[in-house]
Amino acid sequence: MGSLPRYATAVAFVQALLLGGCGQPAPDPAPSPTPGATASVQRPAGKERLVLAFGDSLYAGYGLDRGQSLPDAVQARLRRAGVNADVVNAGVSGDTSAAGRQRLGFVLDNLKRKPDLVMLGLGGNDVLRQIAPAETRANMTAMLDELKRRGIPVLLTGMKAPPNLGPDYVAAFDTIWPDLAKRYGGGLYPFILDGVIGDPELMQGDRVHPNVRGVARIADKVAPLVAGQLRETG
Repeated sequence: MGSLPRYATAVAFVQALLLGGCGQPAPDPAPSPTPGATASVQRPAGKERLVLAFGDSLYAGYGLDRGQSLPDAVQARLRRAGVNADVVNAGVSGDTSAAGRQRLGFVLDNLKRKPDLVMLGLGGNDVLRQIAPAETRANMTAMLDELKRRGIPVLLTGMKAPPNLGPDYVAAFDTIWPDLAKRYGGGLYPFILDGVIGDPELMQGDRVHPNVRGVARIADKVAPLVAGQLRETG
């Protein structure tokens, strides 16, 4: 999702999500340490793991201070759990799935080594622009094909469409992530804003991007999935 002081589309998106009840909020996780101080988390011993967080503004940390993005928060939780992980933030605000498809290979080629896992989070800007779900699916499929070719496991963080786009659009869009997770055997967090969107205590003033508390809530749920996949890959 992008730089959105263009409130009309973004607010309509959020309001539609709330009215449509896109998924039941997950139970509140156990409280985490105060977010935002990720640099102070000591690196644990053990094998170093490399995670690439590849997505849009929900990864990039739009509207947040340095060190407060979702990849930062996930890295801090992994290290507190004893996982010696570096999470590289390759989030770009405004990216659609098509833009991500264009730059994925370049980003992978310029990492210090092949990542142990890629967190893939795109689609929010596609739905805001009402891009055809078939196009989004094709772009996501192409990225997963590239990651499979390179032998890199994936954790998908999904997106949902607002019901005001109609049942056909919603059905076609919302099934992209579970279908692809099943097809490629990847991990899945079905809706990245689950339990956060609609709560003013957890969202920025634009009502589209989570604030630092919202990021902490998401990271509390996503980090264990990342840790689980890293364990599976040895």
